[in-house]
Amino acid sequence: MTIVVLGPDSDENAEAALLIYNDALLICGERFLSSLTDNVESRRLLDHVWSSGGAKFCLEQSQWHFAMRTQQMDYDSSIEPEFGFQRAFAKPDDWVVTSALCSDEYFNQPLLQYADEAGYWYCDLETIYVRFVSNDVNYGGDMNAWPQSFREYVAAYFASRIVRKLAGGEDKAEKIEKLCKDRLLVAKNKAAMAEPTKFPATGSWVSSRMFRSRGHRGTRELS
Repeated sequence: MTIVVLGPDSDENAEAALLIYNDALLICGERFLSSLTDNVESRRLLDHVWSSGGAKFCLEQSQWHFAMRTQQMDYDSSIEPEFGFQRAFAKPDDWVVTSALCSDEYFNQPLLQYADEAGYWYCDLETIYVRFVSNDVNYGGDMNAWPQSFREYVAAYFASRIVRKLAGGEDKAEKIEKLCKDRLLVAKNKAAMAEPTKFPATGSWVSSRMFRSRGHRGTRELS
């Protein structure tokens, strides 16, 4: 499988990237770009933030549903651990942050016994199911699919990274850094609201009480 992670100047992302770059410049009080090839320092600074992992850093900050990917993974037979867990699973190239590791395809059985080391997950199973934030072109790498709240957070983060390099930026830096934190919180809250309703697992003690209660009511009805 070929993993494609798009840059800001790719055809698919260019328009969205220009909007985010200009939003970042607006926050900094700088002049807008007309294109991603404008020969100005502000654009070069924003490019540096991107190339040094700026967008990936933003994707790392939460379990973003728009970037979530699920995969069934078989162990790498070429790796034979000398001790401990006997199976190794290479993390996908587009992996950003793990959401869940499970032993079943419905993600009802969390994998509790495993190790996360140097680009691999180790456990004793032959197949695992993984849900993770991805920066692949069809997931978190597609800037056109980013929710507005996340776009605004990314713009604020980029602005916070470049503002001190701009004229008069030191006076604005603290305010912009606070804006970045505020926008991250908003984006996280929006993402949480978009998730499906989750019900806590029923423990054995609760199940036992429910069983006895139902049995008691049933006895009364029969009498």
